[in-house]
Amino acid sequence: MAFGIPLEQISEQISHYFLIMVRIAALLHVAPIFGEKAVSKRLRAALAMLIALLVGANVPDAHIELYTLTGVWVMAKQVVIGAAMGLTLQLLFAAVRLSGEIIGMQMGLSFATFFDPGMGNSPVISRFLNLLVTLLFLTLNGHLWTLALLSETFDALPVNADPLHAGGFLYLVSSAGLIFSQGLMLGLPIIALLLCINMTLALLNRLTPQLSIFVVGFPLTLSVGMLALFLMAQTLPVFFERLMASGFDMIAQLIAALA
Repeated sequence: MAFGIPLEQISEQISHYFLIMVRIAALLHVAPIFGEKAVSKRLRAALAMLIALLVGANVPDAHIELYTLTGVWVMAKQVVIGAAMGLTLQLLFAAVRLSGEIIGMQMGLSFATFFDPGMGNSPVISRFLNLLVTLLFLTLNGHLWTLALLSETFDALPVNADPLHAGGFLYLVSSAGLIFSQGLMLGLPIIALLLCINMTLALLNRLTPQLSIFVVGFPLTLSVGMLALFLMAQTLPVFFERLMASGFDMIAQLIAALA
């Protein structure tokens, strides 16, 4: 008996909120922005605990003890659910980074890398586009939509010992094609423009061998690429808004497939 509350009831409440916090912590650890190394582990743990306290009151108690095999299984299940949601969101940013890598290679900036603690050595254009979409994600309240969708998953996937459906994992793997399709769609105009310039320079090199293509080509492709990036930045918010909407739809379908 502690403060007039039986110890068994205190243990049940701790188990209840801890299992909820495990799913939230797994999402925050994998999801973009929340999972950046710049965000300290203490801050993520405190945020997961705070969200669990707010959400847990509306989640029915499954009466599962932590120090049992069932408790370990349910804890692993919560980790898988949270990590799967975070990986789905990471696909959106991976598509933009892939587009930046291809554009940087076409511009001749593949050798110019920027050390990112989260991604290692990443090309400058890729890092620049990643920063832009990160600001857009926050501007469009993507972090709030993520937390709202997370709270709704406790209705579709309650905290219990029921196994997850294998079709959800197949859907997650098949959704990875978003990286290549959307990344190529974003960078295709600039890639086609730079390809035309390279073909023109190759033709000039054959017509006028005395013209030094290496001296003219690099400044030309770099200047045209920067101008094209400036023009692309004006359409990037509309593109990423549609991409983000499709990403949240993918999360909803993933949760339905896992259930």
